[in-house]
Amino acid sequence: MEKNCSRVVTDDDIKKFRQQLIQYEMCNLRILNDYFLNDLKHMVEILDTQNLLSELKSRNVPMSQQNYLLMEKELGSSVLSECLIQDIMDFGRDAVIALWESLFVLQNNYQHPNLIGILAEFSQTGPTLVSLIQLDEYGHQLFELNEAHDCHKKYLQEITKNLEEHNAPGLVQPRRSGSISSCYLDLIVVSTQQFRNRSQHEIIETGGRHEHYLRKAHSTLERISPNRLFRWCHRSGCIPHAVMVSGVPGVGKTTLMQKFVFDWVNKKHYQRFSFIFFFKFRELNRYDKVSLDEMILEQYSYLWSQLDIILEDPEKLLFIFDGLDESNHNIDFASEKTSSNSKEQVNIGIIVVSLVKQSLLKGCSILLTSRPTKMASVDISVFQRFSEIMGFFPKERELYFEHFFHDQILSAKAFQYVRENDTLYTFCYIPSYCWIVCKVLSMCFKASSIISDQQILSLPRTVTQLFVSYVANTLLNHCIDTECPVEVMKSTGKMAEYGIMNHILTFDRKDFELFHVDITSKLLSSFIIETYQNKSHTATFSFLHLTIQEFFSALHHYLIFSEIDLQSSLHKAKLFDDGRGEMCIRFLCGLSDGITTSLLKPYLRDKTSASEQVIRWLSQEIATKWGPKTDPREKINLLTYLFESRNKTLVYSTIGPHGQLDFSEFHLTPVDCTVLAFILDSCKETNGLNLDRCFIQSEGLERLTTILHTVQKLRLSNNDLKDSDMQLIYQVLTHRTSKLQKLSLRNNSLTSTACSLLAVALSMNLSLTELDLSRNNLAGPDFHNLMTTLSSPTCTISHLFLQQIKLTDEYAHLLTSLSKNPNLRHLDLSHNFLTDASAEHIQQLILSSQTLKEIRIEVNEFSKEKEGFLQQLQELQPGLSIVV
Repeated sequence: MEKNCSRVVTDDDIKKFRQQLIQYEMCNLRILNDYFLNDLKHMVEILDTQNLLSELKSRNVPMSQQNYLLMEKELGSSVLSECLIQDIMDFGRDAVIALWESLFVLQNNYQHPNLIGILAEFSQTGPTLVSLIQLDEYGHQLFELNEAHDCHKKYLQEITKNLEEHNAPGLVQPRRSGSISSCYLDLIVVSTQQFRNRSQHEIIETGGRHEHYLRKAHSTLERISPNRLFRWCHRSGCIPHAVMVSGVPGVGKTTLMQKFVFDWVNKKHYQRFSFIFFFKFRELNRYDKVSLDEMILEQYSYLWSQLDIILEDPEKLLFIFDGLDESNHNIDFASEKTSSNSKEQVNIGIIVVSLVKQSLLKGCSILLTSRPTKMASVDISVFQRFSEIMGFFPKERELYFEHFFHDQILSAKAFQYVRENDTLYTFCYIPSYCWIVCKVLSMCFKASSIISDQQILSLPRTVTQLFVSYVANTLLNHCIDTECPVEVMKSTGKMAEYGIMNHILTFDRKDFELFHVDITSKLLSSFIIETYQNKSHTATFSFLHLTIQEFFSALHHYLIFSEIDLQSSLHKAKLFDDGRGEMCIRFLCGLSDGITTSLLKPYLRDKTSASEQVIRWLSQEIATKWGPKTDPREKINLLTYLFESRNKTLVYSTIGPHGQLDFSEFHLTPVDCTVLAFILDSCKETNGLNLDRCFIQSEGLERLTTILHTVQKLRLSNNDLKDSDMQLIYQVLTHRTSKLQKLSLRNNSLTSTACSLLAVALSMNLSLTELDLSRNNLAGPDFHNLMTTLSSPTCTISHLFLQQIKLTDEYAHLLTSLSKNPNLRHLDLSHNFLTDASAEHIQQLILSSQTLKEIRIEVNEFSKEKEGFLQQLQELQPGLSIVV
């Protein structure tokens, strides 16, 4: 069970921490600082600079706060972080101790998990920490095992030094490779258990959460670099010996493990492990029963004479098992059936469970990887650390494009295109998706050195179009006259669908024979890779990426049409509660569009029949499942099918114009907003759109901005919108055909700064009649600009809500001028800070307004007498309701 990282630091805690600090000499403090350097930089970068500098100043560190604040403003927090830490090291021992003590104090106000983690590691490991750091740097004395150790590292160096593209089955061709040192890009790994209990397709769900994590990464998520996987874990309160790393297909689990081993070989981390044994579950599937000794020697035969001695010191060993989801063996971590003998022949599952539970080689360390869907059905309470690979953040995505194209102009053009394509960009958090996108774009670009705007417009914009382009370009460039590509794609598609429906990602030669896939076809080299081959063992194969397998499972229904098979596939795909059929359905809908499939037209002989049936199925799905009580996720899935289909006529006839769309209190990802924008555009006009508490924020709102002017009633409450987002609202309000009548921006993070731009937008808008700005901090110097517009004789606002916007008597005179608005009928000024000093202005507004029907001023700071006085004004204004 994870421990809560939240705690309150007392004076006694600070005193004890300082006592621990002053025991270290400067030489040891330097060792500690080097060890924690990346964490310290990260913390200094994201902490409030003023608070940190104040803490340091109170501990007599000789530094100019003004200079550092100016540095942060001009050069950024990253430069500030590096300079500040270096300066503190130069100041000497007292300054270093002051930095650590300041960080310790600041955790009371800023409980970032990385900060809590390094302080816990510092405190809990005590004097042994320096020894452990040195052990990780220099390793153990191995004596008679030195030769075996060197031989083992040499072997691992050879197999991990390059990132390679695999050979296709039955095809001999040069491998494209590059040094892992130069090609590897950092992956974002976070401490999380978010993968538990998922009900949606894992790539789709993680893609949506990934955009959300971009905003949270600096505040609530614990970043885990590879060299921290086996360091002190404050959540479990120990140095872990069993670690689980989760990640969706293609996100880089295997590559991360390869880099982990490569860095160990090159003494960059964890020299406490004298031997690392790296296994892939897909390669272990060939075993029925085997002993741990046999398993090791099968892969590392050069250790045969000294394996017994190696296994005598389990604490010096790390076992890595990659791809738990690909194992054909039953691996039950809740099972009590274990082994304690490395020479005993048992099932692979028993070996793995025994290592994790420490009944076998007690003291050894274990690192496993798995897809999230597998983890949701496994008892993993025996692991002391859970991490999830989130893939690439924006900087790494851009670097990937630069590495792929080796041409700065071309890579910039390609990345700009993808950055502006919301759907493709979101999925580029997955490295293998980046590869597919770059591959397609390189195929499209290679014929021309200059990329025209017209060429950009013809590039794929949906996921279906991306994979159609990939397959079409492959057929164009790799097919030979003697091959029949349609037959290859048909048989491959049938095998792909069988795998999706049965949760199978790896295939063997028997599967190829069963589905009549020609294993010698050169065309397969672009879709399928050989994942293992040994002289004495059967090869196994897999699709380059899960999504390619999903695409082919849908494509084969358009290559060979069977009404019964297609209906069966659609029905089965909707039944899976883990969402594994979701992408297949999206591809089936996407392939129904003639423009999308135009590149594959010569091969799609049965396209019309399949398209008609898919469209008919989709129409029935919407007719039976769309309604006020439909789960929002189901609604988004249905809308995404329509988005992939590009069928605006179908959207118009099924969702229809003048409808109501309600996604309130459902987390809409930026991709969901892209889908929603397409739907709104297809509907031409929408009566109401409720996006209250959807957490869309800037990026999601930006994707909707171009079409929100078609909505009549728009709710954007509780989305934490900032002043900078007012530019997007401005675009909606000032659109020349804006139909917006009601707008709620209630309970966001708008301030007085937003008032001026909003005022200009309202002065240009002729359709808006209701505006809710309640629960925003609007009081301030620019508020008068907004009031000037709202008080104009040309203002169309009839219902104005200014509840709880921090109004004081200072602004009361501005309220009087609202009487000039000839359309104002309902005004809410409740829950502000108006006192008796404002009563005269309120009175003047009430008596001078010719149109006001209701004014609410309750929960202000009027005296009972003034409340009674204002209430009595109703007698002078028949038909006016005054709520006090």
